[in-house]
Formats: sequence, C-alpha cells, structure tokens
Amino acid sequence: MTDELYHDAIMAHARAPHHAGSLPDADGRATVDNPLCGDRVTIELKLADDRVAAVGQTVRGCALCQASASMLADGALGAARDEVAAARDTIRAMLRDAGPPPAGRWAAFAAFLPARPATSRHDCVLLPFQAFERAVGQPA
Repeated sequence: MTDELYHDAIMAHARAPHHAGSLPDADGRATVDNPLCGDRVTIELKLADDRVAAVGQTVRGCALCQASASMLADGALGAARDEVAAARDTIRAMLRDAGPPPAGRWAAFAAFLPARPATSRHDCVLLPFQAFERAVGQPA
C-alpha cells in the first residue's frame, strides 16, 4: 500500500510545495500539530473581500501532510472560507469511503484516494485544513 499512497502526484507536491514559506503581512496565521505523528502545519493568509488573496504554508511532516498543504494553498486562492470548509468535508467523506473525490479547484485531492484504508493517515491529509480554519479566525 505504501507505493500506492506515495505516488507521483503526492510526491511532486511534497518535493516542491506550492505557496511554501512565510507570508509577509498576513491577516491570519495559525500552527497546528498532530501529536500522534509529529506533523506541524502553519498556514498564513491574506484576505480581501472575504476571499483568500494569498496563502503561505510551512509544513514539518510527512509527504502526505506536505502535499495536502500544497494542494490546499492552490485550491484556497480566491475561495471564500465556506468553500474551503465544504472542500474539507468532501475530502473527509472521500477518505472515509463515503463520497466521491472533490471536483473543480479541489480535484487534486483525488490523489489521496489510496489513503482510504490507511485511516491513521487521514489526519495527515486533513491537518492543513485545521490550520486554515484557525488562521481565518486568528489575526497574525
């Protein structure tokens, strides 16, 4: 299952994460940890008209967490908070084998379909969304 889980699409994002690094003058910033595996995600946001204008993300963690944060940053640009929350819910359902992969700007998350049977890895995929939610609600 490891080969299926860490395929090219995941590893491409993990090796060269999009929107990596700190975001100067962020409107919101949050760091969350997964104490079970040691992953740590920091998301920084700039908002304009209730939409994400810029995202910075820093991850110390596994390839799944790194790839998820990279894909989240891509999908969140231009999105409203509720759109990101809806994507999170769709991705969570997909991982639990209770729904299809997301479409549109979130379609890259279909790469995590092989994680369905690896329930201990679901938190790695969803941790960046937790950081995003906190960053929206916390000033930098």
